[in-house]
Amino acid sequence: MLIFPKLPPLSLYVHIPWCVKKCPYCDFNSHAARGDLPEDLYVAVLLQELEGHLKWVQDRRLTSIFFGGGTPSLFSAAAIGEIVDGIAKRIPFADNIEITLEANPGTIEQARFKDFRLAGINRLSLGIQSLQDDKLKILGRIHDSEQAKRAIDIAKDAGFDNFNLDIMYGLPHQTIEEAMFDIEAALSFEPTHFSWYQLTLEPNTLFYHEPPPLPPNDTLWEIQKAGQQYINQAGFQQYEVSAYAKSNHECKHNRNYWEYGDYIGIGAGAHSKVTHANGEIWRFSQVKNPRDYLDGEKRKQFTSNLIAEDAVMFEFMLNALRLTDGVPAALFNERTGINLDRILPTLQQAVKRGLLLPDTARICPTDLGERFLNDLVGMFL
Repeated sequence: MLIFPKLPPLSLYVHIPWCVKKCPYCDFNSHAARGDLPEDLYVAVLLQELEGHLKWVQDRRLTSIFFGGGTPSLFSAAAIGEIVDGIAKRIPFADNIEITLEANPGTIEQARFKDFRLAGINRLSLGIQSLQDDKLKILGRIHDSEQAKRAIDIAKDAGFDNFNLDIMYGLPHQTIEEAMFDIEAALSFEPTHFSWYQLTLEPNTLFYHEPPPLPPNDTLWEIQKAGQQYINQAGFQQYEVSAYAKSNHECKHNRNYWEYGDYIGIGAGAHSKVTHANGEIWRFSQVKNPRDYLDGEKRKQFTSNLIAEDAVMFEFMLNALRLTDGVPAALFNERTGINLDRILPTLQQAVKRGLLLPDTARICPTDLGERFLNDLVGMFL
């Protein structure tokens, strides 16, 4: 039987599935908006769905809320504020709760930044992707580089002193110089958090079925080495595969995922992972199509699964090994309810292969382990 010293921290994810245009690389549950968005109905259904998940709160306070999509900033500030207020009435907030909103740098969203701040959002994540117009066009983005720069300035003027910038590398035909230009240009705006990740061709995307010419692996490796060096020299600490932060500005919400904390997800296609006081760990996923989600009967067709012990152990390692500093070894038992002895032989084997540090107090990948992360994670299957 699983035994938990204490329940994990609890976060909340809110999925708003609409965007102006589906990008050719995007495999998220997002849908191009056609006509006016059903804000009022969607907000009401979100809070109704949350009511059904309250039994999983179990006297915990929310450590973070994350509005993702899609493009959540397409919703009005009034709608976002209503959601935040509705959550607060149902679940108590931690004193230092982090409330993040993903936003694109389009002109409509820019005009709302100040009102988003007043609505309770205290962290903004801007999906810039590149600051070069030719690359933005290839990626199917609806903004240009000047709009992106203006959006960052407007966000700072609106009072967002904690904000993230998303930048991709490994773009079609990209050179090392072009990749470094994007990094340098983005960091000149002094974000507190920087997400820098490689473009990958995911199934069910246009790029997957019509692959663009991506840089060769040798170029990608050179970009990664040069980029990491520059980002670190700029005062950012890498704490996850693609996440860098200034001191005390790591993303609490994502960190909770990687440390195998609990999270409730509401909205079309949202996922939840929650721990019951009896030691069971459950996953839920909501219907993906927004029309189905707004239909009371179809919304009842969400899926729920009790996670088997073997899957729990693998999921913990899959997430924890993304963290460059790893996690305390004791966290394995705290978050899974399983004794560390169950995976000790595999941990020792990974150390012998040079993929984990020989530290009995921490589970931490080596530089080699980070480079061959898939191989390291696969050892725990």
